[in-house]
Amino acid sequence: MTGPIALVGSGEFTPAMEDIDRELLDGRPQRVVFLPTAAAPEGDKSIAYWVDLGRLHYTRLGVEAIPLLVRDRVSADDAELASSIAGAGLVYLSGGDPTYLAATLLGTRVGDAIVRAWQNGAAVAGCSAGAVALTDYVPDVRHRGRTATRGLALVPHVVVLPHFDQLERWAPGVTQWALESLPEDRVLVGIDEETAMIGGPAEWRVRGRRRAWELARGADPVGHTAGDTVNTPVPSARSGR
Repeated sequence: MTGPIALVGSGEFTPAMEDIDRELLDGRPQRVVFLPTAAAPEGDKSIAYWVDLGRLHYTRLGVEAIPLLVRDRVSADDAELASSIAGAGLVYLSGGDPTYLAATLLGTRVGDAIVRAWQNGAAVAGCSAGAVALTDYVPDVRHRGRTATRGLALVPHVVVLPHFDQLERWAPGVTQWALESLPEDRVLVGIDEETAMIGGPAEWRVRGRRRAWELARGADPVGHTAGDTVNTPVPSARSGR
C-alpha cells in the first residue's frame, strides 16, 4: 500500500512543520531521508544551509535524519545513494528550483527509489519546489514561456502553486497564467506558506497555519483551513498534453 503524500507550501524543517512531520511518521520507521537537490543551483552554501536545518529539525523530533546529497543527475543515478532511501519512514524533498529538481531526479536510480519507497508505504513530502516536483506537470513559473517539465508523478492529476499567499506579490498574474495553461484533466491547487495538504491521491487533509485553495477557470478560489478536506478526483482516463 502506498504511503501518504504531503504537498507543503513552505516552512520545511521549521517548528511550524513539526506536527505535520510527526503525523507523516506516525506508525512508520523513525528515519527520514531528505534531499536538498532543488537548492543545488544556488551553490554549496545553500545546500549546507538546508542540510543543517534538516538535521536540527529532526534532532528536535528525536528522529534519525539522513541528508542525501544529490546535486545533479550523476549523483541522482548513484546506486549507493539510492540504496539509502530503503527503510525510510519519510522521504522529504525541500525547496529551491522545481524544474531543476524534477529534471534531476526523473528516470534516475534515486528518483525510482523514492517512488518505490512510497509504493512500499513510506510517506513522501515535498515542500515548495519539492511539492511541484511530485506531480507530472512542473511549470516554470520564473520563465513562463518554457515548456513544463515532467515530474515524479506521485500525484499526476494535480498541479501545485506553493507559497500561494505570497505568489502574486512575487510573480503578478501567475495564477491566471497557470489556469490558462492548465493541461486537461488536471486540478490546480494553491497552498499557502506553512500549510500542507496530506493524503492523496484523491482526498487530502489540510494541515498548518493558513489555507489550501481549489482554483478553477471562471470561479473564485475556494479556501480550506486546517481540518478541512480537499478533493482532487483522479480521472479514469487522462488525455493530458
